[in-house]
Amino acid sequence: MKLPNGPQTPALIQMAQWVFTPLSFMEACAKRYGDIFTLNLNVPVVFVSNPQALQQMLTSDTKEFEAPSDWNTVFEPLMGKHSVITVSGEAHRRQRQWLLPPFHGERMRTYGQAISNITEQKMSQWQIDKPFNVRSATQAITLRTIMQVVFGLYDSPRAQELEQLVCALMDSWSSPLMVAMLYFRGLQRDFGPLSPWGSFVRQREKVDKLLYQEIQERREQPDLSRTDILSLLMAARDEAGEAMTNEELRDELMSLLFAGHETTATALAWALYWIHKQPAVREKLLQELDTLGNNPDPSTIFKLPYLNAVCCEVLRIYSVTMLTFPRVVGTPLSLCGHELEPGTVVVGSMYLTHQREDLYPEPKKFKPERFLERQFSAYEFIPFGGGARRCIGMAFAQFEMKVVLAKILLQSELALVDNRDVRPKRRGLVTAPAQAIQMVVKGQRSVQSRSLTSVPG
Repeated sequence: MKLPNGPQTPALIQMAQWVFTPLSFMEACAKRYGDIFTLNLNVPVVFVSNPQALQQMLTSDTKEFEAPSDWNTVFEPLMGKHSVITVSGEAHRRQRQWLLPPFHGERMRTYGQAISNITEQKMSQWQIDKPFNVRSATQAITLRTIMQVVFGLYDSPRAQELEQLVCALMDSWSSPLMVAMLYFRGLQRDFGPLSPWGSFVRQREKVDKLLYQEIQERREQPDLSRTDILSLLMAARDEAGEAMTNEELRDELMSLLFAGHETTATALAWALYWIHKQPAVREKLLQELDTLGNNPDPSTIFKLPYLNAVCCEVLRIYSVTMLTFPRVVGTPLSLCGHELEPGTVVVGSMYLTHQREDLYPEPKKFKPERFLERQFSAYEFIPFGGGARRCIGMAFAQFEMKVVLAKILLQSELALVDNRDVRPKRRGLVTAPAQAIQMVVKGQRSVQSRSLTSVPG
C-alpha cells in the first residue's frame, strides 16, 4: 500500500520530533509535502490540513471513516477505559447522550454567574504591582469553575485537596518524558514513588480515592435539588433505563476535570497576552465591553461580536489542541488525490489548518478582524475538532472564556511585565506558552469614570 509522502528518517527520530517539537515538525512537513503527508509514529499516520479533506473525513464518520477508541488509548492512563474519549461505537454514543444536555441551552447559562463570581474571587487575590503568572491565575479560575459546575464542590476540605492533587497531576503529566511514556507503553513501569510513572500512579490513586468517596456519598444521600453535572449524570438513565456505574462516572469526571479546565486555562492565558500585547485590540474590546456597564449579563457578553472575534483568533493562532481524534479508513477512498486503503490511520491537523496562508493571510499575526470580515466553515476553523468526536464542552469553553475575559478587563487594569514574544510548545498532549507570561495589576478600572483607581497592594 502506497501512502502519501513523508519524512524518510527512522521512526524513532520522527517520534522524538513529534514528542518534543510537534509544531515546527508539522510545519516543516507541510512546507515540504503539502496538504497531506505521512509520519511514522509507531505506525504510519496520515496528516491532513486541507479543509475539503477534513470535511470528507469528519462528515463520513462510521461510513468511509471510523472513529474507533483503539487510537485514543494514549488518554487511558489518566481518563480510564470508560471515558467518552476512550470508548467507541454504541458505548460512545451512549456516553455522549448522557454528557451533552448539561453543556447546552438554559442549563449552561445558569453557570454564568458562578463563572463570574469565581473570577472575581480569584482576582481579589491579585496584588497591585506584584507580578503573577498568567497561566497559573487562569488555571485557578477554570479549575475552581469545574469543581463547582461539574462536582458541586465549593470550599470543602475535599474540594481543596482535590484541586491541589489535580494541579500536581497536571504538572507531572505535562513533561516530555511523560508524553514519551504515553506513546511507548513499555515505558509505563512503576519503579516506586520516586520514579516518574510510579509518582503519576500514586497521584492518580489519591485523586481516584476522593472521586469515589464523593460518588459513594451522593449515592447514599441523593439530593434532587442539586444542579451540578455530577448530580445530573448520576440521575441520568439510558434508553434501557440503566444508570452510569461508579467506574463510568469516575472516568467521565476525570475527562471533564482535565479536558475541561486545562485547555481553557491555556486559551485564557493566551487571550490576556495578546490583548495586552496589542493595545489597539484591548482598546477596541474595552469600547465594546463598556457599552454593557459594570456587571453585564453573561448571555449578553456571549453575543459580543468583537469579543467573539478575539476569542476565535486566540483559538486559531496557537491551537491548544493540535489534532483531531484519529480516524481509520473503513472502505477504499481517495483523499487529497491519494488512494487510501482500509486500516489507514488519518488525523486532521487543526494547527496546520489554522496556519494556512490561503485561509488566514499572515497567519502568524494576531488579527481578530479576520473573523469579522468573513465567515469560516467548520472545517476551516476547527479548534474543537469535528464529527462524532467533536468536543462536548465546546459551547461551555467559549462561554467561560468570554465571561472570564469580560470580568477581568472591566474590573482590572493589567499590563505585561515585558513585551517579549511568547511562542507555543507542547504541554502534555496539548500546547501552552513556551515560557511563563507575567503580568501585573496596575489598578482597578471603573466603567463610569474610565479612570484608574489605585488600591493598596
